[in-house]
Amino acid sequence: MPIAIINIIEGRSEEKKQALLSNVSKAIADSLDAPLESVRVLIQEYPDTQWAAGGQTIAERRKQSPR
Repeated sequence: MPIAIINIIEGRSEEKKQALLSNVSKAIADSLDAPLESVRVLIQEYPDTQWAAGGQTIAERRKQSPR
C-alpha cells in the first residue's frame, strides 16, 4: 500500500486540495502499477508562521514581497 504525505502551507481551497489528492493518487497508481484503491495520500497543512525558508518564515517573506 503506497502512502504519500504532502506538506503544504495553509490557505488553499478544498477544491484545490481535492484535485491534489486525486492527481497524486492517480500518478502513484500509474507509476507503480498499483491499484488506485491501495494508494493513500495525506495532506498536512502548516501555518505560514511555522514554515521557514532561508531562515525566514513564509509569513515574513510574504510581508516583504506581497503577491
